[in-house]
Amino acid sequence: MAGAQTDPSSQTGDQAGASQRVGDGPTRAPALRVAVLGAGVVGTQVVRILVEQAEDLAARVGARLELVGVGVRNLAADRDPVVDRALLTDDLSGLVARADLVVELMGGIEPARTLILEAIEAGASVVTANKALLAQDGPALYEAAAAAGVDVYYEAAVAGAIPLVRPLRESLAGDVVERVLGIVNGTTNYVLDQMTTRGLGFDEAVAQAQELGYAEADPTADVEGYDAAAKAAILASLAFHTRVPLDAVSREGITKVTAADVAAATESGHVIKLLAILERTEAGIQARVHPALVPVGHPLAGVHGAFNAVFVEAAAAGELMFYGRGAGGAPTASAVLGDVVSVARHRVVGGRGPNESVYAALPIAPAAEATTRYQTRLRVTDRPGVLAEVARAFAAHHVSIETVRQVGLEADGVALLILTSHAAREADLAATVAAVADLDVVGAVESVLRVEGA
Repeated sequence: MAGAQTDPSSQTGDQAGASQRVGDGPTRAPALRVAVLGAGVVGTQVVRILVEQAEDLAARVGARLELVGVGVRNLAADRDPVVDRALLTDDLSGLVARADLVVELMGGIEPARTLILEAIEAGASVVTANKALLAQDGPALYEAAAAAGVDVYYEAAVAGAIPLVRPLRESLAGDVVERVLGIVNGTTNYVLDQMTTRGLGFDEAVAQAQELGYAEADPTADVEGYDAAAKAAILASLAFHTRVPLDAVSREGITKVTAADVAAATESGHVIKLLAILERTEAGIQARVHPALVPVGHPLAGVHGAFNAVFVEAAAAGELMFYGRGAGGAPTASAVLGDVVSVARHRVVGGRGPNESVYAALPIAPAAEATTRYQTRLRVTDRPGVLAEVARAFAAHHVSIETVRQVGLEADGVALLILTSHAAREADLAATVAAVADLDVVGAVESVLRVEGA
C-alpha cells in the first residue's frame, strides 16, 4: 500500500520517536502526500484550508498533510492566489500515482471514475464529493477499495456541510432506520423559497440563484431533480443496508411548479418543497424525489434559502433532524476536510473505516406501490352534481377524499375545486386523476401535488 511510512532502521532514536508522537507539531510529524483533483469553488477552499490550517490539521491527524499537487484541466485559467501555480498539473494520472490520499472534486463520471480507481489500485485512500459518480458506480468503487484495503469517504457528496453520511453509516449502525425525509438540494430550495416569500416566477428565481452561484449556468441537474435523486440513492443504500441504484429512484423536478401552485399552497397552509423520501416498507425500499406540499407547522417548511434539512426516523433513536448549509465552497470544503482527517488518521495509526454494508439486500418496491396523498386542483363546471361525479371517480379507484374547497367562481361559470385525498397507493391516485380528467364536467386538471409531513 502506498503510504508515508519511513524505515525506523534508518532513523536516530529521536527521529523514530518523533514520527510516532502526535504532539510534536507539523515540522516533526511524518507526512502524508495529498493530491487534490479539481480547483473549482470547492477545490480552492479545500486547498485554502490545507494551507492555512496546516499545523492544526497535522496535530489532529498525527502527520503533516503535504499537498503535492492540484490537478486541473486548464493550466491557463485564472485561479485564486491561494492555489500555488507551481502545484498545478494537467497530468492527473501522474499526480494520483504519487499520492497517499486523493481528494476528487472534479465532478462528473469521467475522468473522475478512472482516476479514483487508479488511486485505489496504487494504494491511496480517496475522499470525494461526487454524488453522481457514487450513485452510478459506487458499488464498483467500494469493492475496489475493500480489495485494496483503503478508504473511500464521501460525506460532502450529500447535503454539503451537514454531517449525514457518517451518522447513517456509523452512529445508527446499531439501529433500524425506517424513513429518511428531507430537502437535499439547496438550489431548488432557494428557488421555491423565493417563489413563496417574494412572489418571484420560476424563471426569475432560477436566474437569481444563478447570479448568487447557487445554480449552474445549466440548472437542469438541480431543477429536474437529478442531483437530489443521486443523493437519495446514496442515502437509501446507507440507511437500509441495500444497494439502491439510481434508476430505482422515482424522480420529478420542480419545473412544472407555477406561481398559481405556490399561491394555492399558501392559501391551504402549506409550502412547496422538493423532497427526497426514502422508506422501508413491507413491499421493499421506496425511494422517490418530487415536489410536495408541506404543512407550515412542519420544521421542513421553515427551511429557507439554500439550506438543507433531513429527518431520519429510526426504531430506537426515534426522529432525528439534521440541518445546515447544503451547498457552497466553504461548507462543502468543511465536510471534505472532515473526511480527509478521518482517512489520514487511519493511514497513520492503521485500520480502515466501515466497508459498504449491503447485507440486508432488501427488494426495491415499484414507485406505484408508494403510499402518499394528493392535492388536486380542478377547473369544473359550476352546476349541481359536479362534486358527486368527481367523488364517484375517486371512490371507483379506492381513494377517499379528505377535504374539498371551492375557490372562486369565474364569469364563464367555471369554478376551481381543490381536493385533498387520504393516503393511498400512488398507482391508485394516478388512476384517479386520469379518470377525473376524462369527466365532462372537468375542464382541466390545473395541478397535482403530493402532500407530505402532515
